[in-house]
Amino acid sequence: MCRDYLRPALLIFASITIGVVGWSGHVLLLPVALVFPVLWSIARARSVAALVSAGYFLAASRGLPQGVAAFYSSDIWPGLLLWLCASLSFVAVHTVLWTQNSGVRPVRYLLAAIFMAIPPFGITGWAHPVTAAGVLFPGWGWWGLSLITAGLSGLVTRMWPAVAITFAGLWLWSAASWTDPKLPEGWRGVDLQLGASLGRDAGLHRQRDLIATVRKATSDGAGFVVLPETALGFWTPTVARLWTSASGDTDATVVAGATVLDATGYDNVLVAIDRNGGSILYRERMPVPGSMWQPWRFLFGESGGARADFFANPVVAIGASRAAPLICYEQLIVWPVLQSMLHDPDFIIAVGNGWWTEGTSIVAIQRAAATAWAKLFAKPLVIAFNT
Repeated sequence: MCRDYLRPALLIFASITIGVVGWSGHVLLLPVALVFPVLWSIARARSVAALVSAGYFLAASRGLPQGVAAFYSSDIWPGLLLWLCASLSFVAVHTVLWTQNSGVRPVRYLLAAIFMAIPPFGITGWAHPVTAAGVLFPGWGWWGLSLITAGLSGLVTRMWPAVAITFAGLWLWSAASWTDPKLPEGWRGVDLQLGASLGRDAGLHRQRDLIATVRKATSDGAGFVVLPETALGFWTPTVARLWTSASGDTDATVVAGATVLDATGYDNVLVAIDRNGGSILYRERMPVPGSMWQPWRFLFGESGGARADFFANPVVAIGASRAAPLICYEQLIVWPVLQSMLHDPDFIIAVGNGWWTEGTSIVAIQRAAATAWAKLFAKPLVIAFNT
């Protein structure tokens, strides 16, 4: 009788452990998440598979309750509610597709992996094990993605020990020779530590401080400087004129986060500014569900919230290059980066404003995920975060 409860308990404990370790924010630990398919497959009941899925996902996204509480300046209960709601799609998909039939189990898990990578389920498809492809197969691109996908299917068969040993060998080899992605030539990413005031303090003094920061970054020859998400606050003609004027005596281009507001809502964007003026470079495809993107407002005839451009502008042209921008939340899910890679950009730009994540591993996880994707497709990477 005791054994009937011990095995499920051990599986759930193991799933929580790999969720914590694999998604700790260290890029070389991402392959730990590949243990999840094994645990899911050896569960002997659908209910156990559901608990294993919940344990993994909730552990991997454990920073969400604290982060949401900080974002809304409230107690932890709203964050806990969002945390649990966000886990529903992951748990539901893996519970419905779980099966005792070993013959169809690989196909079932492959379907679960696909569902969690693309909308609508992919909208909350955090902690996807396929992210580890950049560690196991750096530089292999789509071939590496295909191999890890095949390997994920193999991990839910009786051959899983052989697949796991192969993955472990690739992991050790990669870790021994690991180097971080290079910066694109002539580009600089500027990290800031301005906390919650970034994007909210729209005063002239703050703008001048940011201009001085950019000038310092260009003093060593950088032609393109990237500032974090929402760095400029609201993108208005006044802000555009100020930055254009400040760029008059330099050939550098500034890429910075900003917010474009209108009567129906707002866009989270990246703008490009040089001596000839400023323009919107990129509109975020997938803002944070709940806190930013609130599609239910339209059901009640209300306006507001951030717009999701979904599959728009996967790459943008800047200078003589083509970049794949990823703003904040887009670094945690799969489909935005894969859509961008279909267009073979020259490099990746990853920005975020993570002041609300203090005390959590969320920003570290975003950096790790962006690094892994850049390594998989052998793309240079420029990162700019505010904390």
